[in-house]
Amino acid sequence: MGLILCATRGGEASFRTQNAAIALAKERGDEVAFLYVVDLNFLDKTAAPIVVDVENEISQMGKFLLLVAKERATDQGVEARMISRKGKVREKIKQTAIEIGATLVVLGRPAGETSAFRLSSLEAYAQEIQKETGIETQIV
Repeated sequence: MGLILCATRGGEASFRTQNAAIALAKERGDEVAFLYVVDLNFLDKTAAPIVVDVENEISQMGKFLLLVAKERATDQGVEARMISRKGKVREKIKQTAIEIGATLVVLGRPAGETSAFRLSSLEAYAQEIQKETGIETQIV
């Protein structure tokens, strides 16, 4: 049995990615681990007390989103874990994949202007993950 790492951040695009990760887990007989990364780089020039409050709120939202993802997997008969990390998303995905012994990393295809990646950047990042970790990476 393998372990699929699926980074998630909520919203419709994330549901599409979660569904694909769950379907792959069912097909392969794997477990899925949903990852939520609290990245506060956008608050670099904000007063420290505000950052602490925002970090707590975003962390709580992340826990809720992970719980929803886990329930969706469980409802479809797939074992799922929830993982939350703090830091830069690109770094934490790679670190977490190695740390948990992931056999596959699933990345969601960019969906419109709200995406953190352009497709070409995401493809380069997927290749970077594979090269640096040796872990298969798919864009779904």
